[in-house]
Amino acid sequence: MLRDTIKTETIAAMKAGDKPRTAALRLIGAKIKDRDIELRTSSKEVDDDAMVIEVLQKMGKQRRESIEMYETGGRTELAEQEKGELAVIEEFLPAQMSEEDTKAAIEAIKAELGAEGMKDMGRVMGELKARHGSELDMSKASGLVKAALS
Repeated sequence: MLRDTIKTETIAAMKAGDKPRTAALRLIGAKIKDRDIELRTSSKEVDDDAMVIEVLQKMGKQRRESIEMYETGGRTELAEQEKGELAVIEEFLPAQMSEEDTKAAIEAIKAELGAEGMKDMGRVMGELKARHGSELDMSKASGLVKAALS
């Protein structure tokens, strides 16, 4: 399980004395714990690896936004710290689909559902997330779906 891998890596980083990596891994662990607490009240069963990947994707997105803001604000030292955290986060994420593969998946789903216009965007996005959610940046996929349906 991904959760166990992250715990193992945290221990290894602590033993190696790698403080930035340890801090990033502890952040990941804390976010996963927060999500566990949120899900305690939920009645539906959640796949653990899928939940961890969702948390990691959200953290990655936050880091990319922060890096962009810090660089435009001239805070390179903070941007570098965020880049370091992002590198650790991305180690645990599955490989992302290329733009060509994403377009092919969208076309396949579009044909399968008989989607023709923007009114079908929700159905296409839902199916795309169900099939490829862990290996896609859904914000980028949204733009590709819009282009395919318009």
